Amino acid sequence: MLASVYNPAISFLFPWSSSPKHGLFSSWKQFSGTGLFLYDNANKLTKRRGPRPIPMAFGSNTDEAEVGVLLGERLYLGMDFGTSGARFALIDKRGTIHAEGKREYPHFMSEEKVDWARSWKATLFSLLEDIPSHLRKLVASISIDGTSATTLIVDSNTGEPLWRPLLYNESCPDALPTVKSIAPPNHTVCSGSSTLCKLVSWWENDDSNKKSALLLHQADWLLWLLHGKLGVSDYNNALKVGYDPELESYPPWLLSQPYSQLLPSVRAPGTSIGHLKEDIRSDFGFPNDCVVCAGTTDSIAAFLAARATQPGKAVTSLGSTLAIKLLSTTRIEDARFGVYSHRLDDKWLVGGASNTGGAVLRQIFTDEQLVKLSEQINPMEASLLDYYPLQTIGERFPVADPNMAPRLDPRPESEVEFLHGILESIARIEAKAYSLLKDLGATQVDEVFTAGGGAKNEKWTKIRERVLGLPVSRATQTEAAYGAALLALRGTDEK
Repeated sequence: MLASVYNPAISFLFPWSSSPKHGLFSSWKQFSGTGLFLYDNANKLTKRRGPRPIPMAFGSNTDEAEVGVLLGERLYLGMDFGTSGARFALIDKRGTIHAEGKREYPHFMSEEKVDWARSWKATLFSLLEDIPSHLRKLVASISIDGTSATTLIVDSNTGEPLWRPLLYNESCPDALPTVKSIAPPNHTVCSGSSTLCKLVSWWENDDSNKKSALLLHQADWLLWLLHGKLGVSDYNNALKVGYDPELESYPPWLLSQPYSQLLPSVRAPGTSIGHLKEDIRSDFGFPNDCVVCAGTTDSIAAFLAARATQPGKAVTSLGSTLAIKLLSTTRIEDARFGVYSHRLDDKWLVGGASNTGGAVLRQIFTDEQLVKLSEQINPMEASLLDYYPLQTIGERFPVADPNMAPRLDPRPESEVEFLHGILESIARIEAKAYSLLKDLGATQVDEVFTAGGGAKNEKWTKIRERVLGLPVSRATQTEAAYGAALLALRGTDEK
């Protein structure tokens, strides 16, 4: 889980001069009841006193020398606000993690609904408190990632939410006809869950004073709590509201709409926005020169953490669903397949997600069965079974068919053969997905890193290597908080 990240070709994110060692810490322990791990100057793992939620465990590597915080060294803080909780990672310039922790969101209620804004705010300051006090004074910069298309409409004077946050997975189909009437065909915003659809839905249905309203994304709002400059976003989060990262502006078709007055200004992820607010610096003991940097989305931060740093490198996430992200020199947009591109400096991160994945496996097998049956699979032999594993009807990538039915027949008597057939069929879908991206104009994939629970299955990895005809390996570091910390590191380089 702990790793360093290095590639000289993107020195804006990874400025160290030589490749850092992996597994820099030789001794790891898991502390019951704590979500916090830190390392003292002797590089010994220590436990932070006091109640801390969510235990975390780490891997080990005893072959490497131990490294602590060097005299005069600065640290870089990344925070990831995911679907159910938030994490922080504190790294140095070599990419070594010095502390990390996790918090679940407290469920504050308002009118019988979760007050998500209040929950996120409380979690933000809990994470700051969780950072060891002797390390806080070394923090040079901070960045945050949040869930894509999670939208807040706030008061442009106070920053307080005017409406409940609209979450990443919420759809506003009522606004889709309006959005499709103004946006180019197959544009990223032409989806009911896009930020623009959420903005239009609020605009057409809410009677509050719209002159003092402002749109922010989850990461934007949390970062505002730290730097105090209201109305700043980044071009990864702003993509789904219609921002064009290639032209570095909102398009004319969007600016001509009455609700364009709500749109935030946009900066590149990782660029410095301003210094940490004075009251937060004094309350928590951060240094006076600590800066707050523009953030990104959680999926982009996770990609950055995985070391896929050259065109042709890709990350396949094998979680409940199968999601792929490929670094490309060419921008690809096609809403029919849910394919869109995020800008990463002068390159493009092209992504798509299938409805197949681990959730289907969990419907059929227990975790214990998956382990035992996988051990008996010969990954070098091709399965003749041809499935399309889906939980429910409907697929959009790499096949755009809302009426596609799950196909898991015929089922052989052997459970080993059945699992082999499912794993190989998902691998074929993955191969077809990368082939589609190439057909749409993306850079051809030449290496795949794997994240998610499916990355642990070595037999599946070998099956995928054979089907894809490419080297496939488990990503050494996949925590989005680590990627956010790398963005914070970038911000200090550009001051």
